Amino acid sequence: MKDYVIRAIDEKKTMRVFVATTTNTVNEATKIHSLSPVAAAALGRTLTAVSMMGQMMKGEKDTISMQLLGDGPIGNVFAMSNSFGEVKGYVGNPLVDLPLKHDNKLDVGGAVGKNGRIVVIKDLGLKDPYVGQSNLVSGEVAEDLANYYLYSEQQPSAVNLGVLVDTDLSIKASGGYIVQLLPDVLEEDIDLLENNIKNAESISSLIDRGYTPEDILKEIFGVFNMEILEKSEVLYKCDCSRERMEEALISLGKEEINKIIEEDGKAEVVCHFCNKKHQFSKEDLKSLI
Repeated sequence: MKDYVIRAIDEKKTMRVFVATTTNTVNEATKIHSLSPVAAAALGRTLTAVSMMGQMMKGEKDTISMQLLGDGPIGNVFAMSNSFGEVKGYVGNPLVDLPLKHDNKLDVGGAVGKNGRIVVIKDLGLKDPYVGQSNLVSGEVAEDLANYYLYSEQQPSAVNLGVLVDTDLSIKASGGYIVQLLPDVLEEDIDLLENNIKNAESISSLIDRGYTPEDILKEIFGVFNMEILEKSEVLYKCDCSRERMEEALISLGKEEINKIIEEDGKAEVVCHFCNKKHQFSKEDLKSLI
């Protein structure tokens, strides 16, 4: 089954819901970056989040990125998406390894760290991108994103993200949902929503049992009579190219390129997102100058 996101709204038009399955996408990222289980969970949750956040963008060329800058051993966690559901990302330390928590779950919060910040950048094609940020709450990603929405965008939200890693290090299940309250939502509906979320089975368990985004929407939010407005495919896709790598080298300046020529006689530029290597010979570097 392909990964995809659905966007829905309740019959009263007071809450909108995004639900995503991203098992294949996160599995692809895990293979590309040779991620440890806890690194796969951290990046997988972040990729799942931006896959849904990308569906909030309106322009065809709009992009959104999310960065977790904590004090944990994983280092930087970065993921981005466009409005077409194409996502990519990486972590600073893909081999980070931590003991399981007392409940036998992966310690994503320990890997990311609780001290630091979450940064969201929206490029809407304007002169300057929108940059918002807030402090990390737990390093578990979902809570941090919910906190960001509340304090940086004044948007009350509930976020649930889950990644289930199999014994062979492949991704068994991955997905999540984002619920955002709209104006005029009733207190009784908020209470009902909180109760449903609290009593719901974990998102990764539901997906592992074969639940689709539509099934999850019905299971957790069905009481609100949700209407599905859109369905969009999600996939891991890197758009790096030799031309972009040339631009990166040119940005170093003539002096630095000449230094590379003198010391190494060639250059190798590796893409952070797909690990593809781009080779530049001495003649290539001279032509860039």
